[in-house]
Amino acid sequence: QMMLAESGGDLVQPGGSLRLSCVANYFSLVNYAVGWFRQAPGKERERISCINSGGSTNYHDSVMGRFTISRDNDENTVYLQMNNLKPDDTAVYYCAAAYIRCHDYPFDTWGRGTQVTVSS
Repeated sequence: QMMLAESGGDLVQPGGSLRLSCVANYFSLVNYAVGWFRQAPGKERERISCINSGGSTNYHDSVMGRFTISRDNDENTVYLQMNNLKPDDTAVYYCAAAYIRCHDYPFDTWGRGTQVTVSS
């Protein structure tokens, strides 16, 4: 059974940083694109970043320049470095995998999420 597990969420002050990790269990991420999504209370889930199997990346405008997605295939892990965090970044963050590229196949393997809270 393919599984993803997120970690790294925490309570952080505005302007602070966090690094989220997404580890794949029971399958290799080598041929998969991985997206990071978030869902704030009362809002729809939104995709904020994605990295293709080949390493190319894309970002939602709201996080461009502040967040960086990366992957380490040897560790079977995708990371999301989040800098200059704002209260509006407060949400549950999820990672999900899609075959090869971010836009070609559906994201059909999901993690359970990790909570990020940005507050003073």
